[in-house]
Amino acid sequence: MTPKQVAEAFSNGKFDVAFPFLADNIEWTVAGKDKYIGRESVIENCIKTEEYFKTVTTDFKTFNIIEENQCVVINGTAEFLKDNKRLAFIFACDVYEFNSENKLEKITSYCIE
Repeated sequence: MTPKQVAEAFSNGKFDVAFPFLADNIEWTVAGKDKYIGRESVIENCIKTEEYFKTVTTDFKTFNIIEENQCVVINGTAEFLKDNKRLAFIFACDVYEFNSENKLEKITSYCIE
């Protein structure tokens, strides 16, 4: 997969597709909230998030994907529904930084409800 495809999968909640491309020393910062350091920590959080996704209906929309050098930036929205009621609506921007081996080393996520 290309870095763009890995980033798109991750931004759309298809984390398991991205797992083989995570660097051992990956850092994922959710601005203003959390920071996950290391491959296992990132995967553990992804699995928890996937469990949540199984309890709701998700609607991800991607507006822009910008790719330059070893970076991919994706912005869009995420809507979470349960029993046809909106639980959350988020504007998101994810910045992905890949190393020279196309392994994902850094993710910075900006989420605004």
